[in-house]
Amino acid sequence: MARQILIVDDSTSIRNSMHHVLSNEGYEVIIAANGKEALSVIRPETELIITDINMPEMDGITFISKVRSGAAPHKTVPIIILTTESQSDLKQKGKEAGATAWMVKPFKSEDITSVIKRILG
Repeated sequence: MARQILIVDDSTSIRNSMHHVLSNEGYEVIIAANGKEALSVIRPETELIITDINMPEMDGITFISKVRSGAAPHKTVPIIILTTESQSDLKQKGKEAGATAWMVKPFKSEDITSVIKRILG
């Protein structure tokens, strides 16, 4: 069974691009357009989350905080923030919320797959 990754981003092009890249790497990918939607589609078998910060309905930091305060197994699932933001204060908020890693858009597909392989083993 393929390892499952949840992509959370309000940009359709980013979701489609990530879905394409990760599916080609053999991952099962589920997608959500914001944190609120992501909370409704996350599954027990989700092994990694990649989320944007700036999204409508529920931003990435709030989403991460809700995942971390919820029930296992998601309490400890690795979470990568993939965003255009690079300010230190936002990075600190992401870390405090429980993010595992921070990557800045635009990204190269080999960079994201390398980080995922390092995190998931």
